[in-house]
Amino acid sequence: MNASRKACVLGAALLLGSCSQAPRDTFQGYVEGEFVYMASSQSGRLDALAVARGQQVAANAPLFRLESADETAARDQAAQQLAAAESQLADIKLGKRPQEIAVTREQLKQAEANAQNAAQQLARNEKLAPVGGVSKADLDAARAQADATTALVRQLRGQLVVDTLPNRKDQIGAQTAQVEAARAMLAQAEWRLAQKTVAAPKAGLVFDTLYREGEWVMAGNPVVRLLPPENIKVRFFIPQTLVGAIAPGRKVEIHCDGCAAPIPAQITFISSEAEYTPPVIYSNENRGKLMFMLEARPDATDAPKLHPGQPVEMVLK
Repeated sequence: MNASRKACVLGAALLLGSCSQAPRDTFQGYVEGEFVYMASSQSGRLDALAVARGQQVAANAPLFRLESADETAARDQAAQQLAAAESQLADIKLGKRPQEIAVTREQLKQAEANAQNAAQQLARNEKLAPVGGVSKADLDAARAQADATTALVRQLRGQLVVDTLPNRKDQIGAQTAQVEAARAMLAQAEWRLAQKTVAAPKAGLVFDTLYREGEWVMAGNPVVRLLPPENIKVRFFIPQTLVGAIAPGRKVEIHCDGCAAPIPAQITFISSEAEYTPPVIYSNENRGKLMFMLEARPDATDAPKLHPGQPVEMVLK
């Protein structure tokens, strides 16, 4: 073969080789789920498990309930303490009732009448004493009776003034603080009681249940593993030669075995670090093995068609 013909054959081979090396738009990946681990902030025996593994639940659907006898009693006690504090505050603000003040006024009238009688008797005895009309003992008794009735009148007049005075602001302020403290204790008790019942924060799949009814659950330990559809994503890897041309928001299609049709998705994350596959020592000759991880999320309506761990193919659009 002459030199010119060899050059043509070599050129055609290089052209075909360059076409076979064109960047692919289909990449291997797998489905991954971001699970929501549902737990209570309180410890207790698992009294009721309202869901089963594989069940679809709606938002706010009950998931499980822990025993709550102690928390219920604490809530009831706090409610009673608040009611007592509020009643005492209302009583302080009211002061003496009109009926009580009326009783004091009647007692004062009686005391004034007794004092007047005692004063008149003392005056008569003082006139009779010089001529021997009364004994010295009777005169002393009349003086004592007059002094006692006069003192009682002064006491009841003072009591009536006190009964009609406005209540002291410092007493009202102190009792108001007691009411607020009791209200805060009730709110805390109600929160602890509410923590014994856990509901789904959003709709999703009950991927797993981790306890059985009757078992003791420590605070913070998850009882139900929930997978909302918006938490399903697909991870796949692309060569470093393509990563610069791809940005978050780009449309892709997910192909999987058993899927009736491609599932549309959107790239939401591109890793900032490259990975080798398989691990090798970096050089200009093997940098083609550098791969970047990307994540794409399907629409929430299509996400239930995919399952964590499922292998898929990703096609760039």
